[in-house]
Amino acid sequence: MHIVALFSVFCLLNSAVCAGRADLPDAAFTVPLTGKTPRRQSKREALAALRGLPRKSDTVGLDGAAFDDEYLVNITVGGKNFQVILDTGSSDTWVAHEGFSCLDLNGTSVPASTCDFGPAQFNPEESATFRLYPNVTFYVRYGSGEFLSGPTGFDTVAVGGLSVTQQEIGVPNLNAFLGDGVSEGVFGLAFPGLTSVWNTTNLTEGTRNQIPYSPFFLSAVHQNKVKNPFFSISIDRPTFDEQAHDPFDPSLGSLAFGGIVPVPVLDTVATVPIQAYAPNANQIPVPSSAAGAKFEWYAIDIDSYTFSGSGDVVTKNNNTILDSGTTLNWVPTAVAEAYNALFSPAATLDPSTGMYVVDCNSTAPDFSVVVGATSFAIDPQDQVVPLRYSNGTVYCVSGTGDEGPDVPGNLFILGDVFLHNVVATYNPIDGEVTLTQRAPY
Repeated sequence: MHIVALFSVFCLLNSAVCAGRADLPDAAFTVPLTGKTPRRQSKREALAALRGLPRKSDTVGLDGAAFDDEYLVNITVGGKNFQVILDTGSSDTWVAHEGFSCLDLNGTSVPASTCDFGPAQFNPEESATFRLYPNVTFYVRYGSGEFLSGPTGFDTVAVGGLSVTQQEIGVPNLNAFLGDGVSEGVFGLAFPGLTSVWNTTNLTEGTRNQIPYSPFFLSAVHQNKVKNPFFSISIDRPTFDEQAHDPFDPSLGSLAFGGIVPVPVLDTVATVPIQAYAPNANQIPVPSSAAGAKFEWYAIDIDSYTFSGSGDVVTKNNNTILDSGTTLNWVPTAVAEAYNALFSPAATLDPSTGMYVVDCNSTAPDFSVVVGATSFAIDPQDQVVPLRYSNGTVYCVSGTGDEGPDVPGNLFILGDVFLHNVVATYNPIDGEVTLTQRAPY
């Protein structure tokens, strides 16, 4: 709690910097993000090959892995420590089963080392609090093409002092996963509609067999473990050299439960509703206010994207999710084309990935996101993102990628490039997200 007390003193001395916190309580629990782990170039190459089809407050410290593509948080499951990917774009919490079988993305058996998990794995028999959920299957497939399958159970999960009993988790033992050598699972914070437990082993029978359950934070609220139904994330910007060369960067932000993360912010704040989804006439999930529409992602309305010349393109869209598990911003084609044309030297589109390759010494143009009639600026240094080829050579891409046309069924994403610049505070109970511009850092 010392970090909250010290921040309160900071706010008394710097009221303008902290004004945006006024309507949000201090977090009850704050945990550092323990690091960032890089998604290897081998993964990027695998994903490019798959894209032959259209693409679609306790405070805890966050770490960065995958050359600053994935943020990590420490959790315990059944009393055992795991370092897992923090993901607001998925809902399941899972850790790899000890002795799992590894597959490639085509389902062919490969050595376990290919999945490249971190060292910790979960053995249900070693947890005194684990209870198996019989006759169900945990099966999750990510947009990257990775998939995992195996048993489901209930156990005590704790994060930064916030402990939930009988939390439903996946313990996959058949895994096609392209890991980073550090992370050991995923900590999902989205809605029950995206959970991945099924009441049959015949996964071809579709979503009618889904058994939705409460993800970790909703369980904490239902168990009265937090007074206020907020969780909040601040993701710190690594240096260019850290992104390009350090496979693991400690202390890159915070996750808070019960209120807002205690970091300096400006009086630039917007609270907007989360979009619910329902199938349209073609059975494609689209934003909807109809009866029966459900929350799935932390999706919000974008009023516009603003940059030099943005008035010449349609920049409003209504199908954009906030996702800590995605590095870049993925926006409609018209926005990506117009913005990336402003780089100096010019950016070049890689059509196989939707990424724009830029010179690592490029001058990035200004770019802001308007949400709730409020403009949130992205620091230009976030718009030049270093990646690495398999041989270790560093190259750079624009922080704003092309996710295709703005058509039903195509999701757009504000990822870490945007989230470096705001504190995102989520209220899944009232269906709201509050964005607060961070003070320059």
